[in-house]
Amino acid sequence: MWFEFATADRILFGAGTVKEAPSAAAALGRRALLVTGRTGLRATLGAWESCPRFAVAGEPTIDLVRRGIAAAREEGCDLVIAIGGGSAMDAGKAIAALLTNPGDPLDYLEVIGRGRPLERDPAPFIAIPTTAGTGSEVTRNAVLGSPEQQVKASLRSPRMLPTLAVIDPELALDLPPAITASTGLDALTQLIEPYVSIRANWMTDLFCREGMRVAAKPLRLAFHSGANSEARTGMAWAALLGGLALANAGLGAVHGFAAPIGGMFSAPHGAICAALLPHAMAINLEALRARNTGSTAIERYRHVACLLTGNPDSTAEDGVIWVATLCRELEIPPLRTYGISESDIPALVEKAGRASSMKGNPIALEEKELREIVARAM
Repeated sequence: MWFEFATADRILFGAGTVKEAPSAAAALGRRALLVTGRTGLRATLGAWESCPRFAVAGEPTIDLVRRGIAAAREEGCDLVIAIGGGSAMDAGKAIAALLTNPGDPLDYLEVIGRGRPLERDPAPFIAIPTTAGTGSEVTRNAVLGSPEQQVKASLRSPRMLPTLAVIDPELALDLPPAITASTGLDALTQLIEPYVSIRANWMTDLFCREGMRVAAKPLRLAFHSGANSEARTGMAWAALLGGLALANAGLGAVHGFAAPIGGMFSAPHGAICAALLPHAMAINLEALRARNTGSTAIERYRHVACLLTGNPDSTAEDGVIWVATLCRELEIPPLRTYGISESDIPALVEKAGRASSMKGNPIALEEKELREIVARAM
C-alpha cells in the first residue's frame, strides 16, 4: 500500500468555532474578500462588517469567478473567506487560486480548459461551511459551470487546499429540510464512493467507515428536527470525513454524472447525487458480479451495508435497499423533476464518460449500464 494524504493546513471543528475565525483571518491577510451565498445573511460577523462582499447566487460559473477575481483585485484583497454552502466554497477557492496566478480560469480548468498547473500558491483561503455536505472545506478542487458548453469542470491543484477550515455545526441549525436532505446525502455519497474507489487506501478507509457509521442516524434526525444540535454535529463530522476521503481517494459514477447533469440542467448538486446514489450502487454491484467476481469492491459494498444498517449479517444489496429507503423518507425528487428526459441520456452518458470522477469507479461501466443508472434515477 502506497498513498499520499493531504488536507487543509488547519481545521477547527465544533460548536462556536466560527468565533475564532476573525482573529485567524487577521493573521493571514490585511483585507479579505468575503464570498457568501445568495443572501449573505451568514456573513454578519461583526469583525467582517467592513469587508467587501461577493455574493454567489446559485452554483459558480467561470464568468462568476472572473467577476470575483476582478472584485478582489479592485478592492485590494489579499485574503479570501467563503462562508456558505458548497457553491460559496468552490467560488471562493477558485477566486483565491486565480487571484495570484496569471491568465484566465480556462487556462487551468480540466476537461474543457487547458489544464495548466497553478504556478503560484493561492491567496490565503478560509472556508466556513454552513451546510453539511460537500466537504469542499478540505478538498483541493473547485467545480465551475460553463453554461456555453453545458458542463461542469474542476479547477484542481494540491495548492488549493484551504489555509483554514472552520466547521461550526451551529451554522446549520436553521437549514431547511430539503437542503438538509440533499446536502446530507451528498455527504453520504462522498463516504461510499471513496470507500469502493479503485484509489481507496488505509487512511481514507478510516474516514469512510467512521463517517458511514456516524451519518446513518443523524441524517434522519436532522431532516425531521433541524434544530437538534447533536444531529447537526454528527452530520458536520460526517461531511468533513467525506471531504477528507474524496480529496485523497476520488469518487465514482454518481459524481461522474453530477458534473454533466449540473451543467445541462438547473439542478442542485446534492439533489442530483441523492437521486443517483442507490441506482449507481445497484448497477455497480450488478456489473461487478457479472464481470469481476474477485473484486474487493463487492466485499466493500457489504461493509457499507453493515455500517449503514447496523446489522453485521447484511448483504451488499441490503445497503442499496437502505439507501433507497432513506431517499424516499427524505423526499428526494427524481431527476425528471429538473426537466431531464430519456432523450438527454445519450449526451449525459457521453459527458459522464469523460468526467474525472468516473475514473475512481470500482469498475469501468459499459454504455448500457451508464444509461441504466440515469434511467432508473428519472
